[in-house]
Amino acid sequence: MRRSMIAGAWRSPSVRRAAAALGDLLLPRSCVACARLLDYGDRGLVCGRCWSRVHELPYPRCERCGHPLAREHCAWCEMLPPYVRAARSVCWIPGETAGAIVHALKYAGWRGVAEPMAARMARLPWPEDVLAERTAYVPVPLAPTRLRERGYNQSALLALALAARCHVPVRESCLVRTRRTATQTRLTPEERRHNVSGAFAVPASERPTIRGAHLVLVDDVITTGATLGECAATLFAAGARIISIVTFGRAPAIGDAG
Repeated sequence: MRRSMIAGAWRSPSVRRAAAALGDLLLPRSCVACARLLDYGDRGLVCGRCWSRVHELPYPRCERCGHPLAREHCAWCEMLPPYVRAARSVCWIPGETAGAIVHALKYAGWRGVAEPMAARMARLPWPEDVLAERTAYVPVPLAPTRLRERGYNQSALLALALAARCHVPVRESCLVRTRRTATQTRLTPEERRHNVSGAFAVPASERPTIRGAHLVLVDDVITTGATLGECAATLFAAGARIISIVTFGRAPAIGDAG
């Protein structure tokens, strides 16, 4: 009888809330982006205040590439090849808060940050043909050595979380990295393109599965577009009909409004 009464008490929402509050008091949790203690009611790894400080890309945006339009002509579209149908991103990177969120996922081991990032990526508006045609999400792959060091691919985590929300499958094996590349952080745009040139491949066994498909590449951040551009070119050369791109962050170009 006593055991059943205890079990019944734990089903009560008020008891669960009180237990959660006591747990937060005894074992306080900190936001992985700002390191402040999470407020009561914050159940994620990133606090609500940090999410409110993420600066989303302003409107108006280009219908094709999703980049904010500072002028009538979209210069950002010029770097996209014709087989890239559309591109979308949530916010500006670098940005103090958004950059800290990406860092927590990518370098600090906080895998759980991928889900709320993907939730915001899933809400991005797309052209109707992209929504109707997209066949699969394809995460940008890591080199095997880097994957072993990190223990996971942050782009794959984002793709899997997107897939669960949008009911689009993930094809992680259709794009592989053939060699480890230097970090792109301190490279010029030209050096970035040279760094990733020939760094990706589609296994022969995967080519029939992507032939004629509309694939959506997934990554955490797009800066100059060198890595995603090389991935798109590799998929297109292997038989994909068209490629779209989605990322959480996007680096601003000169003249962009914040």
